[in-house]
Amino acid sequence: MLTGLSIRDIVLIDKLDLSFAAGLTVLTGETGAGKSILLDSLGLATGARADRALVRQGAAQGTVTAEFSVALDHAACGLLAEQGMDDGGGFIILRRQITADGRSRAWANDQAIGQGLLAELGALLVEVHGQHDDRVLLDAGAHRDLLDAFGGFPDKLQAVKDGWANWSAATDALAAAEADLSAARRDEEFLRHAVEELSTLNPGDGEEAELAERRTLMMQGEKLADDLNSFQAELASDGGVDATVRGVLRRMERADASVQPLLQPIIAALDRAAIEMGEGLAALDDLQRNLEFDPRELERVEERLFEMRRLARKHACQPDDLPGMRALLEKRLAALDAGDAAVAEARTAESKAKTALAAAVKALTAARTAAALELDRLVMNELPPLKLEKAQFRTAIETLSDQDWGPHGADRVSFEVKTNPGTPFGPLIKIASGGELARFILALKVVLARGSQTPVMVFDEVDRGIGGATASAVGERLKRLSECAQVLVVTHSPQVAALGDRQFQISKRDVEATTHTTVAELSADARREEIARMLAGEVITDEARAAADRLMELRETA
Repeated sequence: MLTGLSIRDIVLIDKLDLSFAAGLTVLTGETGAGKSILLDSLGLATGARADRALVRQGAAQGTVTAEFSVALDHAACGLLAEQGMDDGGGFIILRRQITADGRSRAWANDQAIGQGLLAELGALLVEVHGQHDDRVLLDAGAHRDLLDAFGGFPDKLQAVKDGWANWSAATDALAAAEADLSAARRDEEFLRHAVEELSTLNPGDGEEAELAERRTLMMQGEKLADDLNSFQAELASDGGVDATVRGVLRRMERADASVQPLLQPIIAALDRAAIEMGEGLAALDDLQRNLEFDPRELERVEERLFEMRRLARKHACQPDDLPGMRALLEKRLAALDAGDAAVAEARTAESKAKTALAAAVKALTAARTAAALELDRLVMNELPPLKLEKAQFRTAIETLSDQDWGPHGADRVSFEVKTNPGTPFGPLIKIASGGELARFILALKVVLARGSQTPVMVFDEVDRGIGGATASAVGERLKRLSECAQVLVVTHSPQVAALGDRQFQISKRDVEATTHTTVAELSADARREEIARMLAGEVITDEARAAADRLMELRETA
């Protein structure tokens, strides 16, 4: 509830500190005394648009502070927690400052906040209803939530929310399966050709390096074979080096015995050379015979190596990644072959999810329909005492096509009225006049109060233009409403004022040629005088005081 309101330099108020309590609080005073200043100040503190005209003439800035006390699980505490701010243990202080040049600043529990967050907090804490009410009850987008809160079927709401989430997921899965299949179909020819190429090549892990090494060795072997042939040709020219040396040896061995001692060292050396030469030629022959070089094998290795590198470029990968690429493409091809089955499975899952959602939606619609009938009955019961006996109220429920379903179900809900027989139903804001609108809203608030989470309700001259029994009926309903929430009402009706738990009188006074608005809480005797003034006008009579006593006695028995 609102526990305190402090105003500094706003319009005609220089300094004002008010304390509030639970129940019904009435604000009275003569026309023009400044009752609207209090409501404008409260609105400023709770996020209304800042207008520099609100700053008191001659002041540099104006400030309003509103103090609230709410349960720890209230949505306003949750909003502060979401913003990483102090929830004050359920005590929330909103402060707004506006300068004479129109600049505005705001705080929540002494932490600076933006106007948007202030307005969100204000909407959770205060509802203002009056001649030009434009808040939740006139917002058709909020009517469904109001009906749900009145009906009290959270299990059905959760079932639809869960069903919607499941259906959305199944729909997304079906779309993904169909997209995958469509993409695979577009690539089918490429996939089959690529898999065939890779299967034919059948690359192995690390094969590219192995082939490159073999190619290098074989190319070196080709050059060595050419050199060996050249060596052998030169050694074999002119009969061959070996044959020449051995021929010389034989001739030396046949030389005269007298020179043999001189030739013997030479013969021994040439003999050794012949032996070494023979071994060298034999080794050369062996190397030629054993050299592994096959031009056809080199060609085969090169063709495979080049093909492997070509496919690696084609698939934008390394040659060693080709086996993995083959497995991936084979998997995609297998998925293509099984794609129809996957789509069929996803379509079955989507159909089951939609069927489950449809059942939950149907149950929720039935619950809403029943709640709407009860809401209509209760609101209609409230209308005759409010002098709206010819009016009718209904909760219109439009069931939407499945294309327009959502996590809140399949219903569009709107509150509609007609004020005279033979006229069509229409939205509250378009059909009801100012006074009628305020009374419709009062009737609705009384009925919907059990589902409301707003701790403070403000009614601005909801009784304008009515009196007598109708005004009493308005007061009785405000009194009943105050059992569920704190109610503040600006009123000119003595019948309403008499039912208040507390009463503040708003008046003007002139101080040094400057007009000031003052607010004072009235004692029991002062209340009697104020209500008598409201009954009699400027001259208060004994009859008016007696009537005021009777009205206040009714409050005691209410």
